[in-house]
Amino acid sequence: MLAVLKGKARGMTAITYPCQNYQTHEREVSPMNLQRIEDEALHLPKEERAQLIQRLVLSLESPSEEEMKSDWLLEARRRAEELDNGSVQAVLGDDVMRKARALIK
Repeated sequence: MLAVLKGKARGMTAITYPCQNYQTHEREVSPMNLQRIEDEALHLPKEERAQLIQRLVLSLESPSEEEMKSDWLLEARRRAEELDNGSVQAVLGDDVMRKARALIK
């Protein structure tokens, strides 16, 4: 796994791991380590604490890989059904891209 170094906080280098959906890799953290993490986090500058809070909240809200697969499968089935029953019309990808480019000019 590729790690990205992200500045220094109180003499320690913060390392983040890029992930598109902010999934976390859970592991046991002893109460002593949890207290140390909390103590260190409280000594971070306000902006860095806000970034940490945002990442932690996103990690709680992110669906698991299985949930994402299930959600996308349901969405694909719904779209296929709409095409099959004629409630929507298919649009060529080139047409979609042409319209999208025109909107951002």
